[in-house]
Amino acid sequence: MAPKTGGKRSAPATLACIPNNAPSKRRKLAPATQKTKPADGPKKYIIKPKEKGKEKAADRGTIPIPTHGSDGELELSDQDLEVLEEYGGAASFLNSLDQTGISRSKKETERLHRLNKLVKKPADTDDLPSVDSHDEDESDWDSEIPSDEENTLSDGDSDDSILSSDLNSDAEMPYETAPRKRRPSWESSADQGIQRLPIKLADGRIQKTGTKSKQLPTSEDTDDGSEDADEDAEEEAPRREDVSTGARFGRPAVVDVIGNKSRKARIQGAKDQIASICQDIMADPENSLGLLRRLHTFSLEEISTPSHPDSVPNDLIIRKLAILSQLTVFKDIIPGYRIRALTEKEKAEKVSQMVARTRDWEQGLVVVYQTYLRALEAELKARSDLADIALSTMCTLITELTHFNFRVNLMSCIVARLSKKSWDKASDQCLDAIIKVFRADLTGTASLEIVRLLNRMVKEKRFNIHPTVLSCLLHLRLKTELGVRASESHTDKPEPVKRSSYGKDAARRAKGKPTAQPHLSKKARKLLKEKKEIDREFREAEAEVDKEERAVTHTETLKLLFVLYFRIIKNPRPTPLLSAALQGISKYAHLVNIDFFKDLLKVLKELVAREADDEEEADEADASKDVQHRLQCIVTAFELLSGQGEALNIDLSDFIARLYALILPLSLADPGTGPTDMLFRALDIVFSPRTFGAAAPPWRAAAFAKRLLTAALHWPPAAALRALDFVGGLLAKDTKLAALLSTEERALDGAYRADVDDPQLCNPLGTCFWELVALGGQHWDPRVRAEAAKVMAFTRA
Repeated sequence: MAPKTGGKRSAPATLACIPNNAPSKRRKLAPATQKTKPADGPKKYIIKPKEKGKEKAADRGTIPIPTHGSDGELELSDQDLEVLEEYGGAASFLNSLDQTGISRSKKETERLHRLNKLVKKPADTDDLPSVDSHDEDESDWDSEIPSDEENTLSDGDSDDSILSSDLNSDAEMPYETAPRKRRPSWESSADQGIQRLPIKLADGRIQKTGTKSKQLPTSEDTDDGSEDADEDAEEEAPRREDVSTGARFGRPAVVDVIGNKSRKARIQGAKDQIASICQDIMADPENSLGLLRRLHTFSLEEISTPSHPDSVPNDLIIRKLAILSQLTVFKDIIPGYRIRALTEKEKAEKVSQMVARTRDWEQGLVVVYQTYLRALEAELKARSDLADIALSTMCTLITELTHFNFRVNLMSCIVARLSKKSWDKASDQCLDAIIKVFRADLTGTASLEIVRLLNRMVKEKRFNIHPTVLSCLLHLRLKTELGVRASESHTDKPEPVKRSSYGKDAARRAKGKPTAQPHLSKKARKLLKEKKEIDREFREAEAEVDKEERAVTHTETLKLLFVLYFRIIKNPRPTPLLSAALQGISKYAHLVNIDFFKDLLKVLKELVAREADDEEEADEADASKDVQHRLQCIVTAFELLSGQGEALNIDLSDFIARLYALILPLSLADPGTGPTDMLFRALDIVFSPRTFGAAAPPWRAAAFAKRLLTAALHWPPAAALRALDFVGGLLAKDTKLAALLSTEERALDGAYRADVDDPQLCNPLGTCFWELVALGGQHWDPRVRAEAAKVMAFTRA
């Protein structure tokens, strides 16, 4: 036993298993009495070496594995032998255990762990950073991990060789520099290529799509050579088909369907695929832009894909089906608003994923819709077999999707189709489409665009178009939107104030009865009242804005309309559009500015005189048209002065004389429904109390009654009945005309001149209405005979 010092056992100074230059694991400070302080230096602690003692097992480097027996063999019992024979195979792993690692002591294990720790290498200079500093520019770190040659320790290796192995952490480890082992499956020759994915055909067969060649560039190639190689590789690389033409989602490629040799199978396959595409688009429109392009591919005349550069002609029936299917799809998926292009600022700003998705779908939808319209326009201009289908589709789109994009392009195509002199079924279809747009237009913007296109078309064609084209302008909503004061006054009436029912509701709630109004506090009722007031003001403001915008749009439309009409009637030569222009002016006469009345009446008077001169030199057909034109001019003049023109003091005796002169020519020709309506419309204006005061002069009423009865002898029953009814009204208004029913002799100045076309100079009071007797007793139509007898009986009574 070693002697004790200070009551404690001292550890040995050195260990046999630890080299002299290695630090000891345990160190103790000497007692305070053993401390010495040198005069010329800082305070230091002196450590006394420990005396030698008995070495512990934990301080050794290795601890031998204990064995039993003198010769190292273990004595086993019979029971252990039986267990070993039965389960000895499971304990065979004990022979492969590392005896060196098992025999290593705890101290030796900790020492080896310390060797593997990373130690910061001190800098060469004396300017060292502080311990707590964390500078970005730190010194290199060293690792004391031995290399591969020094890592395998044998029993004869010394610890000095292990401690002296310092490696730099920046240096690459041997396992990092070793090349990566390639698998045999990775090794493939350049000409072997890469197998492409197969596709499944419509009949269930699996078709291989070939291989893709693999070409690796070499280091010997120059820059120019590499560019040429890239170009060659791009040319030789197989082209992939997109979703609009290739086989996708169980559908065969479009070329495979169109290229089928059997026409029946080809049409049936196209029908099935078009139907499935339309169904998928309807189910999820926002994710179906590729399907829309695929559907449009079926309407092309020739189809070619990247994998099939040779174009395949398409069947006409399939193209019709595709066009009509696209029409139905667009009618259902197009939103109820106009999509505008995004600005650069809007494209640059960050938006949510949902907004970005909606924007992409809207912009893609506009592109696909534009492509569809361009295809329709190309078919219409080429006058192909699909021209009628394309025109019918455009007419449907302009009536159903008037609010959406490219409506001006649709209007241009439809108006261009109406610019022909001939008139057919397609022209009726275009005219009906424009009329529907006029009637359904609430804002007036679409009507303004169509009127502008019609004005330009008439000017470019120099009035050489069919007169029926301008009949659509009579369906504009100008008369009801701008000229009716009653509707405006009715709309502007304040709504009746409803009395509050909070008191009644509170009483019902107190009795436990149900109420429609929930319980609200006083503050909540006040806020609700303020909110209703604000909402009412907003509605009024929006209504005013809409009304003002609509008024501006309708005013611009009216201006263009009258510019068109005035250009037609002021043309030196009569045009086929004159009748339509006069009819339009007569309908919208109440909207004409009163400053233009005198000039307009002057032009109308010149037209009537010019038509009368041309009638003498024209044949029978042209004479009938001239009579209708003059009658239309007279009706227009009367319409102008029947509204706001009543304030003007303008003499219309010339127009009345012209009207009196036109009655007999109308009786000799087939008047028809249109001229007859215009004639009696003009007669109603002439003999209305607003035109000439209380009643017309007796001589004027007698002259028109006499000539109408004369014309009724030649008119068909419908016109004759209207003439008898009008004469009966004149007889009821003026009692002096009753003398013309008597055949007694009277003393009068002069005789009746039936050949004079002036009602004031023909002396109508010098004759009698003998035509009533002829119509009542000898006319072949019983209705005419009854009406004539009624007029005579009424006047006598």
